[in-house]
This record gives sequence, C-alpha cells and structure tokens, in this order.
Amino acid sequence: MKPIRIGLLGIGTVGGGTFAVLERNHAEIVRRAGRDLVISVVADKDQARARQVTGGRARITDDAFSVVRDPDIDIVVELIGGYGVARELVLAAIANGKHVVTANKALMATHGNEIFAAAHKQNVVVAFEAAVAGGVPIIKALREGLTANRIQWIAGIINGTSNFILSEMRAKGHDFATVLKEAQKRGYAEADPTFDIEGIDAAHKLTIMSAIGFGIPMQFDKASIEGISKLEAIDIKYAEDMGYRIKLLGITRRAANGIELRVHPTLIPSKRLIANVEGVMNAILVKGDAVGPTLYYGAGAGAEPTASAVIADLVDVARMLTADPHHRVPHLAFQPDQLSSDPILPMREVETAYYLRMHVLDQPGVLADITRIMADHTISIDAMLQKEPAEGEDQTDIILLTHLTQEMNVDDAIAKIEALSTVKGKVVRLRLEDLS
Repeated sequence: MKPIRIGLLGIGTVGGGTFAVLERNHAEIVRRAGRDLVISVVADKDQARARQVTGGRARITDDAFSVVRDPDIDIVVELIGGYGVARELVLAAIANGKHVVTANKALMATHGNEIFAAAHKQNVVVAFEAAVAGGVPIIKALREGLTANRIQWIAGIINGTSNFILSEMRAKGHDFATVLKEAQKRGYAEADPTFDIEGIDAAHKLTIMSAIGFGIPMQFDKASIEGISKLEAIDIKYAEDMGYRIKLLGITRRAANGIELRVHPTLIPSKRLIANVEGVMNAILVKGDAVGPTLYYGAGAGAEPTASAVIADLVDVARMLTADPHHRVPHLAFQPDQLSSDPILPMREVETAYYLRMHVLDQPGVLADITRIMADHTISIDAMLQKEPAEGEDQTDIILLTHLTQEMNVDDAIAKIEALSTVKGKVVRLRLEDLS
C-alpha cells in the first residue's frame, strides 16, 4: 500500500519531537500501523529551523494553508497552538477531506463542537490524544478502555507547572512568588504564566475529558476556574499538619442534577496516591461504576512524551483509513446523535467538603460565634485546629474542616463570618476531596 503522507504544521518543541520519534522508531511504528507513515511537508515560519530539524528529509514551506490544500497530503498534524489561525487551518483541512491530529487543548475545548461537526460531515477523523496530559494515554482510556463503564468522576493533576510550584512550596516552605520565579528559571513556567497558574490550561483539558467521560458537548465557558496564585505557604503547612496535601485539581463529576466542571486548589488526604504526585508530573483518577478507581500517571508535557501521543494518533488514523466511517470510534466516545444535554452545574450548587482558615482575635467567644454561623447555614464541622498566638500577639488562626455541604452555604457563611469584628481579613477557603 502507498505510504500515508503527513503535513506537519509547526516544528517547535512538540513538532521537532514528533519528527525525531517517528524517524527513530520508524520500523516499529510501521509494523503497528500496517502502512508507511511519512512526513512529506513541514510548514513553519522559521524555515531555517525547520530545515535544521528535518535535515532535508521533508519539503519546507512557510504557507500552512498550502499544506491543508495539498491533494497529496492524507493527514494534517496541527502543532501551532492557539485559537485563531489553528482553527482556520483545522477547518480548512477537514473541508479538503484531510484527517487531523492535534495537540491543541485550547482549540479543542473552545471550538471542538464545531470541529467535530465538520469532521462528521466530511467523514474524516480528528484525533487529539496529545491535547490532554502529554504522553499519558487518557483519551484512549476514556474513549475505548473504559467503554463498559458509566463514568462517575474524573479528577486530575493536569498542569505540571502548578504541580511543580505546589510541590516546591510544600517541600521548601517558600512562598508562591519565590517558587514561580524558580519555575520560570527552570523553563517549567512561561514568562506570562497566567494560563498555568490560574487554572485555565487545566480547565481546557478537563473540558475535553468531561465531554468524553459523560458524552456531553464541550462547554469550557461553563467551567468554574480558580488558580493557585493566591495560595499561601501557611495553608500548605496547615494542610500537611492535618494529614492533607494541596494540589490544583481538575474535577468533573456526575451529580444528580447535572455535571460538575471545576478547577481549584484542593486538599487531598496525604495517603492517596494522587496526593504524592510531585514536580511536573501529571496524574488522572477515573472512577467507573464497574472498574472502580483507575489511575493514569506520566509526563504531562515535553517534546517526546507529547510526540508519543501525536504518533499514537497517527497510527490510529492509519488503521482507520480502511474502516467504514460509521464504525470508527466516535470523537467523544458516544455516537454524535447520542450526546447528553445534562447541564453543567454552577459552582454554588456543587457539594464538597472545605478547609476554612480564619485570622481572629484571641479572646473568649470567637469560636462560638463562628460555629454558630456554620450551624445556621447547615455546615457540619469535621475537624478543627486552633493555633496558639505568637508571643506578644493578640491574634491567631482557626482552621476548620467541614463535612460535605453545598458551596452556596459556605459562601453565605463566609460573608457572615467576615462581618464579625473579631475576624481580621478574608477567610481562606479551599475545597477538600477524599477521592476514594
């Protein structure tokens, strides 16, 4: 059979890794695909870099649109990133009957519904394993390996930058700003780290997993997102003292009246495996009704780990080229006409447990006032820690862990507590998940 010809759009970190791995493991990959896979053209604005990476083994152009229109190209690999030109290129490739492989989580989370509809109409495949958790094959697990299950919840550490920062804050006791500078120095954080530290990158990935897990459309605009930039080292220490670790988690859960879709710093019991995932590594827990909890762990970014996922998608597309389009694995696991209309719940309706830290005057009656407000809002206290004030100080910290309650109850209680004259400053609120 003739080789499958690939047009590679973008040969930066991931594109260069894809070219290198495909070349190095070419014989093994061909044995698995059953067809030869050849990157025949590379589009990149930096043509000199492209020539250096490819060593003359592919045609180079700076016109990506010429690649998606090329009749000799079977699969377009989009590794440019972003929302704008990447969307135009992917839709143009689909319109020209090309299959698409992408690592672009932002594109899929925000425009996935439009892209899948176009692909379904043209009977082509859009593969996006590399868009979530780098080299960890979580998309394939959700779409195929766990097909027999009704997925109950998914919870993951899906941003390596934030996990590195939290790991270093816990291990060294440093504050957020200090560790962020270290992450940038090591190349783990961008010069503008907003997408990573404010939870946006994680929410893109969670949106994709939620759609596949629950058979719903992509709904990134309805995700509740809270990052780690306001997290203080003292809360990491207090959590540790009480047997918990703080991680930035993406959590999506099937509830009675809808689907939870949320990213936020979360206390996890330190005995849980996911609580011990450190540095830039990713880990995702998926709980199915039949299989129970399953854990997927590995490198969530980097040239060759992400290239591993890109090439796995290329092999899948190669295998599917001879399949009846109606018998391919659906993009979001469920048949396109079987997607659910279950709503995404607003955060105020989500039920979870909480860590609350209050800085208060050290005087009688303060704790009684706080617990009365909690009881008035039907919030049950699971554990409490009251610190001794430093010598010569008249203020201290009270830390409360709650049982399960709705976020709206906690919001309203916090407003009442902050209005007390004995409570100084804002109440620190973090969510708590057992993940068992």
